[in-house]
Amino acid sequence: MTFKAVFSLVKQLYISEKLRLIKWMVPEIERELVVVRPTLGKSLWGLCADLGMAPSAAEIDEVSG
Repeated sequence: MTFKAVFSLVKQLYISEKLRLIKWMVPEIERELVVVRPTLGKSLWGLCADLGMAPSAAEIDEVSG
């Protein structure tokens, strides 16, 4: 069934039935969003882990000053 067909049927409902449908659909959609939520992969810390230790502020001052 297409979206247009479903929407056409929903438009024929009384307002009280439309509201009841929305109350039922919102939790369903929220559950799907939790399951489908994409993972971001590695954090920036994880992406930079192979670079080793970062220089401290004191070391940077020493080199630049």
